[in-house]
Amino acid sequence: MKEILKENPQFGDPIAKKIIPKSLRDIGIQNLYRVELSNYWRLIYTIEGNKIEIFLFVLNIVDHKDYNKLFGYKKN
Repeated sequence: MKEILKENPQFGDPIAKKIIPKSLRDIGIQNLYRVELSNYWRLIYTIEGNKIEIFLFVLNIVDHKDYNKLFGYKKN
């Protein structure tokens, strides 16, 4: 995954700004991406930078249960 993200930082699915968790917005996260990994794990990352440099920060790797909890999804 590291090499894929190095080649294409926007590989993951963008997460709508309105559903970025408040805990992440409070620390200045303005964009968020998700990559679905095997066995229902998720990699959550953000991109920062300018026209010259791009920095990709992996914020969390969580299982499906913790992902739902982070985003406030309820189990039916």
